[in-house]
Amino acid sequence: MPIEHIVALLIEERDKLNRAIEALQGPLKRRGRPPKGLAPMNPEAVALTSKTNKVVWSAARKKAHIARMKAYWAKRKVKK
Repeated sequence: MPIEHIVALLIEERDKLNRAIEALQGPLKRRGRPPKGLAPMNPEAVALTSKTNKVVWSAARKKAHIARMKAYWAKRKVKK
């Protein structure tokens, strides 16, 4: 058997095995957001994202917001 023929058979077998592995693993590249259950649960990554997206209000800002909302709802209640 010539070496080129053996190499061709081995390449063909390798391609079959690669297709079988891909079929068992599913698609390698996904589009869009991954499902909620498959999201990586790296505590460091979660801690970093939660810190960067968190808005911290001071006590004075909270107090002013509460006063504004009380006035807003009182005004709405009078209109009805």
